[in-house]
Amino acid sequence: MNRRATLRAAVEVLAWWAALGALWLVYISTVDTLELAVGGGSALLAALAARGARRAVSGR
Repeated sequence: MNRRATLRAAVEVLAWWAALGALWLVYISTVDTLELAVGGGSALLAALAARGARRAVSGR
């Protein structure tokens, strides 16, 4: 993978992570450190899964 493709992949995962993290914050009732850590980790795993799913569907 070249530099440009790596950057595009990182930006895509970051965008997914931000969107899913924001969604997590909307759904929780109490915002504390543990909730932010769990939400951030879960959003990262979901972002990686979303990127993998998009790549599987598009074939790229």
